[in-house]
Amino acid sequence: MELHQLRILRELADLGSVNAVAKALYVSPSAVSQHLAQLQRSFPAPLTQKDGRRLVLTAEGKLLASAAASVASTLAEVSAKIRTQDQDRDVPIRVAGFHSIGQTIFAPLLAYPEGELPPLRFSDEDVSQQDFPALTSSYDLVLAHRMGHTAPWPEEHIAVIPLAFEPLDIAIHRDHPLAHFEKLTPAQVINQPWVVSRAGYSPADVLETIAALAGSAPRIEHRVNDYATAGALVQVSECLGILPRYTARQTLDESVILRPIHGLNSGRQIDLLVRAEHLHRGPVNDVISAIRSTVQRLVLA
Repeated sequence: MELHQLRILRELADLGSVNAVAKALYVSPSAVSQHLAQLQRSFPAPLTQKDGRRLVLTAEGKLLASAAASVASTLAEVSAKIRTQDQDRDVPIRVAGFHSIGQTIFAPLLAYPEGELPPLRFSDEDVSQQDFPALTSSYDLVLAHRMGHTAPWPEEHIAVIPLAFEPLDIAIHRDHPLAHFEKLTPAQVINQPWVVSRAGYSPADVLETIAALAGSAPRIEHRVNDYATAGALVQVSECLGILPRYTARQTLDESVILRPIHGLNSGRQIDLLVRAEHLHRGPVNDVISAIRSTVQRLVLA
């Protein structure tokens, strides 16, 4: 049994398929399968089993994958004690985030005075909510969002650092007949034309709830995930949109205003997802503190 074999088993637990593990580790699927076969020889109980065309972990495999995460955390803690602070601060911290949070906080983080933070490498990841935890395989820190009524993050695999609750509001042109209302009810808005995200993303989830409360299907004219584009469409049409209150604000023209939805606590929780071993690194914790401060300023602006 070798450390890289344990890592592969852990990645299979988190990513869910041999192909995904191969992609994350930059090896071939056959190499992944070979390492899993070698690891299996050390244990009498099967670690994996076929589920249709997919290879999944057995209960014993999940137990060993959890132990692999603990081993990684222990090694990271020891490594942090051995390395000097200066050596660790030279290692870039990889940060991923959904589009609107990236548009809002990546630049302020990069603008920190030289020397206060380690080198940062940003990536935007436009994924469905359930796919955020798997990104921790490729990034040190992952900015993710989750609707309140959905399943919690898998905290048996990752650490979760809450950042803020962001309401989702109705975006409307200031000259629209409904714009003079301070709050809008589902009955008022359901028959309006809409620009909303694709299914599986927060705005579409909120519109489904609005439709359920109003008892009528919405009239969706445009499916757009990018909030700046959705806001631009609201600006030049009679369409209503659903946009996050804080992260979409700086991309909106002044003619587009946001109104809360009466009787509906619509919003998303913004969290930072991280593998536990990274929390032993001082520079990672410095970046976490900077992200917290930046998000808090965004909420209070």
